[in-house]
Amino acid sequence: MLKKILKSYDYSIVIVYILLCLFGLVMIYSSSMVMAVQYYGYPADFFYQKQKINLIVAFLIFIFFAVFPYKAFRNKKFLMVMTFLAVLGLFAVYFFGHATNNAQSWIQVGARKIQPSEFVKISVIIYLSAVYANKQRYIDQLNKGVLPPVIYLVFVCFLIKIEPDNGTALITFLIGMMIIICSGMRFKTIFKLVMLGVLLISLLAPFFILKMDKIFTSGNMKRIEGFLDPFGTVGDQGFQLVNSYLAIGSGGIKGLGLGQSVQKLGYLPEAHTDFIMAIIAEELGLFGVAFVILGIGYLVLRGIFIGISCRDPFGSMLAIGIAGMLGLQSFINLGGASGLIPITGVTLPFISYGGSSILVLSICMGILTNVSMFKNYDKKYKTEKAALDPQLDTLRTKHQVGKAIQR
Repeated sequence: MLKKILKSYDYSIVIVYILLCLFGLVMIYSSSMVMAVQYYGYPADFFYQKQKINLIVAFLIFIFFAVFPYKAFRNKKFLMVMTFLAVLGLFAVYFFGHATNNAQSWIQVGARKIQPSEFVKISVIIYLSAVYANKQRYIDQLNKGVLPPVIYLVFVCFLIKIEPDNGTALITFLIGMMIIICSGMRFKTIFKLVMLGVLLISLLAPFFILKMDKIFTSGNMKRIEGFLDPFGTVGDQGFQLVNSYLAIGSGGIKGLGLGQSVQKLGYLPEAHTDFIMAIIAEELGLFGVAFVILGIGYLVLRGIFIGISCRDPFGSMLAIGIAGMLGLQSFINLGGASGLIPITGVTLPFISYGGSSILVLSICMGILTNVSMFKNYDKKYKTEKAALDPQLDTLRTKHQVGKAIQR
């Protein structure tokens, strides 16, 4: 039994996950060592050592979720506790949060900071997947099967938005929409849901107009201005994006060499978090960028394939939600660093510095690995058992006939 389970694991997911985490650890050291000394007076390896501890804990968590049966997450009591803790964490941020970069998104726990909105992403994936898997018999009933989970999704996204953390709120909402689309609802039901959303927005439009100054804060407007005209605003809101351009352009195909970045010497803010890809491009060139994009791209495509081929609706939606989270977060980070979209402050999965981020990503990879294992096990060994059953029945019948003749 154990041998069959071990054979059913998709080790390519594990290998790519570990390679990306180790590569990110190296680049965190390279991109943060000057800042650690110059701005904080820390040792050069301060952020590296902290992330190394984060990775050790994250890998243990990954192993646990890779082994723990994902179907247990459908338990109603577990879902109630998980959603309650998710909402409680967001309320705790509002009242007791620690502000960094104009966003009150962290809770200080001893010497460490926890970002509850990161954990809300995985809770939304598990909750929506479980609820819609349980509601398959009446999935197209708008008031009973569709709306209650959508209300929860909108509520938690609102709590994240008012931190304010627009990037995480957007990612969480889009993840929820992906799961809803893949839940098995008919197109007609999804169309009704969209029309209901449009109607609600229309009714609330006057309120949004009156509160426009609070919805679009000066910080948000500066980010948009910096995105539209980075070189015209290089002394202010365009400073970060222009230096990202310089880092990316300096690297070329081969890069300047590991540790040789110029922009990390105080020119590019958040070089070890939001803009770590710019440092990778500068030091390792096109090869370093390709390694990261291909690695993350493989995990996204693998997650989509697992979701499509999994026969269990819950496992299928979990895999799709995790793949969607990886893809969306990567696109928003890379889009901001390259000037494709406005900067939102979203980290690059597996690569950027951050304890909460790597813990949540490791939980996601563990669950995805577990879903893949059960899918492979059911496909291979249950199919073999089903094929053997008719043969065993035939042998039993022949044996019984033979005994009857002897009598």
